[in-house]
Amino acid sequence: MFWPLALIAVPLISLLAKLQVTDREKLPREGAFVLAPNHYSEFDPLVVALAVWKLGRLPRFMAKESLFRLPVLGWVLRSTGMIPVARSSSRTAAAETIAQSRALVEAGRGVIVYPEGSLTRDPELWPMRGKSGAVRLAMAGDIPLIPMAQWGTQEIMGRYEKGLKLWPLRKPVQVIIGDPVDISDLAGKEHDQAAVTVATERLMVAITELLERLRSEQAPAKRWNPTDHGQRDTGRLDS
Repeated sequence: MFWPLALIAVPLISLLAKLQVTDREKLPREGAFVLAPNHYSEFDPLVVALAVWKLGRLPRFMAKESLFRLPVLGWVLRSTGMIPVARSSSRTAAAETIAQSRALVEAGRGVIVYPEGSLTRDPELWPMRGKSGAVRLAMAGDIPLIPMAQWGTQEIMGRYEKGLKLWPLRKPVQVIIGDPVDISDLAGKEHDQAAVTVATERLMVAITELLERLRSEQAPAKRWNPTDHGQRDTGRLDS
């Protein structure tokens, strides 16, 4: 299903976004990986998918399990090998993470996971507090955990906006890929909440540093946490 979809989607996305990818060699050419980008626009997944596609890998995302039950979209998601994420108890979620990790390693596939779980709430669009889904997946399967940052999609579709900003066409969007986050000292500790918290913070620091390079400015010293501002934390992945 990827090729027919790409024939339609790639030209349309390229019409809106002039994509520039930096450090592209840091995305593995083969084998499993967990790619963790920042997230501040509903248009982000299309840009990330295009970048991964142009680098020769198939862009597979983790998606809410409920989407797989929709008649047409569910069929497309299943046909392209997307990974369903269910809201469940911690024990069940841990078992699913291990199973998904094993499947990724055995198939040599990569998966894209937004560690923030939803669009950032930070007023200046910096990465907010991370969730543990991407880290647990990488730790359980000893899979490279690769940070990514992108900037420019807000000029195509702003956060929480419903429509696209069509003019001018081909707005510049920059993507940068980082070195794998070193979590080797935490191997085998995917059930240890303290270790998972440490690994998640390392990942969010890496993503933020990449975004600082793209924006040529420094992020706030304290990461935005929705619960500190009276907001409900409703991200899709584990807290």
